[in-house]
Amino acid sequence: QVQLVESGGGLVQTGGSLRLSCAASGRTVSTVSMGWFRQAPGKARQFVSVTRRSGNTYYADSVKGRFTISRDNAKNTVYLQMNSLKPEDTAVYYCAADMGELGFRSESEYDYWGQGTQVTVSS
Repeated sequence: QVQLVESGGGLVQTGGSLRLSCAASGRTVSTVSMGWFRQAPGKARQFVSVTRRSGNTYYADSVKGRFTISRDNAKNTVYLQMNSLKPEDTAVYYCAADMGELGFRSESEYDYWGQGTQVTVSS
């Protein structure tokens, strides 16, 4: 069993930055793929980024160059640094753990989810 707790969301102006954190317990983050997804009102949950066990990272095209995923194994925490935020980044952001590491873009690949943290970008 893996428990995930996100934090760091909030209200920010266009062009601003936020850093989301995902604290894990029950499994060390270095042994699983850890992903970030987001869900805007009325829309499906979508892939944002993932850090694989190998250390490889992948991003959705919409955030590439603006967001950076990282992990701190000592703190068992995964981060999502979000820069140059846009109103279209407004969503609830979720972190998730993938025990099997097959694909990574689909939410069905992930086994455990956090409760989400709200990010609102004002124009």
